[in-house]
Amino acid sequence: MRVNEKYSTLPAEDRSVHIINICAIEDIGYLPSEGTLLNSLSVDPDAECKHGLYLRDGRRKVDYILVYHPKRPSGSRTLARRVQHGDVAPTARGTRQDQPLPGKGDVGTAGGPEPPMDYHEDDKRFRREEYEGNLLEAGLELERDEETKIHGVGFVKIHAPWNVLCREAEFLKLKMPTKKLYHINETRGLLKKINSVLQKITDPIQPKVAGHRPQTTKRLSYPFSREKQHLFDLSDKDSFFDSKTRSTIVYEILKRTTCTKAKYSMGQGEGRKKDSALLSKRRKCSKYGITSLLANGVYSAAYPLHDGDYEGENVEFNDRKLLYQEWASYGVFYKYQPIDLVRKYFGEKIGLYFAWLGVYTQMLIPASVVGIIVFLYGCATVDENIPSMEMCDQRHNITMCPLCDKTCSYWKMSSACATARASHLFDNPATVFFSVFMALWAATFMEHWKRKQMRLNYRWDLTGFEEEEVSGFDHPRAEYEARVLEKSLRKESKSKEKRRHIPEESTNKWKQRVKTAMAGVKLTDKVKLTWRDRFPAYVTNLVSIVFMIAVTFAIVLGVIIYRISTAAALAMNSSPSVRSNIRVTVTATAVIINLVVIILLDEVYGCIARWLTKIEVPKTEKSFEERLIFKAFLLKFVNSYTPIFYVAFFKGRFVGRPGDYVYIFRSFRMEECAPGGCLMELCIQLSIIMLGKQLIQNNLFEIGIPKMKKFIRYLRLRRQSPPDHDEYGKKRQRYEADYTLEPFAGLTPEYMEMIIQFGFVTLFVASFPLAPLFALLNNIIEIRLDAKKFVTELRRPVAVRAKDIGIWYNILRGVGKLAVIINAFVISFTSDFIPRLVYLYMYSQNGTMHGFVNHTLSSFNVSDFQNGTAPNDPLDLGYEVQICRYKDYREPPWSEHKYDISKDFWAVLAARLAFVIVFQNLVMFMSDFVDWVIPDIPKDISQQIHKEKVLMVELFMREEQGKQRLLGTWMEKDRKKEEPCNSHGPKAGLDSPEYPGGAL
Repeated sequence: MRVNEKYSTLPAEDRSVHIINICAIEDIGYLPSEGTLLNSLSVDPDAECKHGLYLRDGRRKVDYILVYHPKRPSGSRTLARRVQHGDVAPTARGTRQDQPLPGKGDVGTAGGPEPPMDYHEDDKRFRREEYEGNLLEAGLELERDEETKIHGVGFVKIHAPWNVLCREAEFLKLKMPTKKLYHINETRGLLKKINSVLQKITDPIQPKVAGHRPQTTKRLSYPFSREKQHLFDLSDKDSFFDSKTRSTIVYEILKRTTCTKAKYSMGQGEGRKKDSALLSKRRKCSKYGITSLLANGVYSAAYPLHDGDYEGENVEFNDRKLLYQEWASYGVFYKYQPIDLVRKYFGEKIGLYFAWLGVYTQMLIPASVVGIIVFLYGCATVDENIPSMEMCDQRHNITMCPLCDKTCSYWKMSSACATARASHLFDNPATVFFSVFMALWAATFMEHWKRKQMRLNYRWDLTGFEEEEVSGFDHPRAEYEARVLEKSLRKESKSKEKRRHIPEESTNKWKQRVKTAMAGVKLTDKVKLTWRDRFPAYVTNLVSIVFMIAVTFAIVLGVIIYRISTAAALAMNSSPSVRSNIRVTVTATAVIINLVVIILLDEVYGCIARWLTKIEVPKTEKSFEERLIFKAFLLKFVNSYTPIFYVAFFKGRFVGRPGDYVYIFRSFRMEECAPGGCLMELCIQLSIIMLGKQLIQNNLFEIGIPKMKKFIRYLRLRRQSPPDHDEYGKKRQRYEADYTLEPFAGLTPEYMEMIIQFGFVTLFVASFPLAPLFALLNNIIEIRLDAKKFVTELRRPVAVRAKDIGIWYNILRGVGKLAVIINAFVISFTSDFIPRLVYLYMYSQNGTMHGFVNHTLSSFNVSDFQNGTAPNDPLDLGYEVQICRYKDYREPPWSEHKYDISKDFWAVLAARLAFVIVFQNLVMFMSDFVDWVIPDIPKDISQQIHKEKVLMVELFMREEQGKQRLLGTWMEKDRKKEEPCNSHGPKAGLDSPEYPGGAL
């Protein structure tokens, strides 16, 4: 039997009987037959086919859902107060909330022993009852459904009537379209022809969504006002406020509606007196909005409904289905996103995220094209590169010093031929140009996004949103209120303790009585959390973050030791093929280890960042989100880029020289770069980590984990539900189906993975020009993957108004500025670009690069090896080696200052530092110039905003003039009516019996 307890009043024609407390009758022990009351219900027969989108009358929409777990009341004779709330007069509401509650003296139905009393569940039930009563007083209409197809779950369906929507829209200053239409300024002449041609070309990639095309007219918008309802088109009140706006309004009411009364009486007994007093204080001092109620488990979930099903033959067409077909399908990956429809369904904040992601993906197209050209240039010129040709030429017969102690022997430079040729693909003059291009690209991308953002603000009527922007974040968080309550109770107990031990004067007793009387009036309003209260949390944050960063460095050090020890072990292998591929094997396996560690630590650091933010107890959701983003970005940035920073700037820098190497723990010799430099290894490191994170973390995790969670929930519900679960599942209501979806966890993970990717694209792009291409391919899938997740896998989030992407824009700008500095150092110190320039212009005999390799190598006399470090097999090459070479700028062994730093080293170092300074300042200047040249607000948008203001003034002026004319017409009519009376007045006065004789 399905019992729907309506908290709202049905229309008179649809109601034949009042249902009074069906569950209360059951609680007392009298269970009526199913036909007693249900047959007298008058329910819309089409209500079931609406799949739970409407209340039982089939006309009022369900705007929001509250979910709870109903439990049987603790007493056996509990008189629940479940009535037709709409039929209770306002004066009766106060009495029905103070009915008898479970306690001592309740008699069991069968005269048996009284079951154990669950005071915690009773407390939750009474809080729900009071909260729902307050929602009724706020004007909302409620309907309860406990006999659902999901075992042990009850739903409260909330509907906001028209008068509540109007009132709240005025409070929230929601801009709504008026009746006034105006024409948008169109381009003329050549630009108009170009736009028309572009529209025809891009027509196949446009989504088939109404209103996606550029509009020639727009409705003038104005903050809704009940006094000016005549300005708005209210012909269809049901669709004037769309489902997104209705759910936003209801959520604002849920957040500010509180339950504060202390209604619960713990039983008698010495053990419960303290608990009763504490609970009474809590009820006096704290407020329970929906966030607090969710945090305390009074309700298990709260969410707005999706518009309907998104697939199926007989599914009624709705916005969700349209989004699934034109946005959340992989088959439309080549089309533009229907951003306006996304905003209409999910709200401005989510709409801005997908708009930003779309702009970022579009901007990756030119970056990918230029990156491919740079890569192809490297491929085309690899055979003309003189340094790599010299390294591959076996006639030079250059013998290199061992790469490790004892087990490693001397080796030929020509064996590193493949590495040298591959390095040229990424280490060539074109990569310098590409680094400058990407710095300017980042600046152009930021400016382009700001302009796009302003266009969206204008289109979505957010241009005057600065004043109301913080309105959604003003409500304190539940955890903050709990900490403030705890602090206030602690202060109160201390003051009582002090009063107990210190005698007071008679004059102070009167003050104390006043203070005691006032103590129950919102103690928490006077108490706030200061830095002293948060100081332990701040210390914990600092220590934890430093410890996590140290853990990351320790893991990188462990991987370094693994590389050194593995290289030494492989050098002992008897197979020539294994020994010839030591560098590739060690590099690839070490990068895979780094990738696995990065993916695991990303998840761990995300949880740690959330925990660290929670113990800080931020007051508002906005403050919580910003602190969480900062910590998570810091930890994940260090985790993702530390191995890459090591290869780029530290590997091979602190090696020492043959005969005087630097050791880790006195046993592991620091590893060296290949003769062609570390840039190739940096490229391998960057590409594997970037592609691995995108493939595993961003895609497989996002697909696999939600599917796995959904399957686990399905198994759990199937185990808890009756045997005919499958049959029930087919007829499940909309709010029941949405409850089984994953809750929306915010946009922070989505932004975070894109910001980390943006770092891969910009920070080390000099070493991997193909990074924008792989990012583009990933984002094409990412957009549709996120879209499908939002449409099919997640509960519908509450729409949040926002005019920009918030703190993420500042992070993007910071990453863009940091990219200029890092690329300058990569080109200068990691690649051989600067040494080649120095050699070409200072040391070359014939103005070519011939002899460059020999110039970069120093000589070492093998007789100068330290004891125990010389190769075990010095004749491995088939001849005795007297002099071996190593990459460094040092004096030869026959010099007076043998093995000291040579002058060439200082010349190259000076050139490198000079390049860093010139490159950084030049590119920064060019980026700032691009920022200055491109205006943040497009000219046409600024004109349209000005035009809207002028039209609004004209509209109100005409309205005022109309009022004046109407008032003048009324005054004229009144004057005409008074004229006949005035003309007959004297005659009436003469004939008046009061004045005999006609004279005054």
